[in-house]
Amino acid sequence: MADKIKLTLVKSGIGKNKRIRETLKGLGLTKLHKTVCLNNTAPIRGMIEKVLYMVKVEI
Repeated sequence: MADKIKLTLVKSGIGKNKRIRETLKGLGLTKLHKTVCLNNTAPIRGMIEKVLYMVKVEI
């Protein structure tokens, strides 16, 4: 399993419920097309599953 996961926000959080917006904020994805590298941990993977339709994931 890889140590890092690279995430890019490809769909806006505007119009989504507060829980989805807070999950994006927790992942560090605040603007469209922003890319972050995060550690590959179980809590991070759980957050990614909630917003998978809005992000591009690279391992």
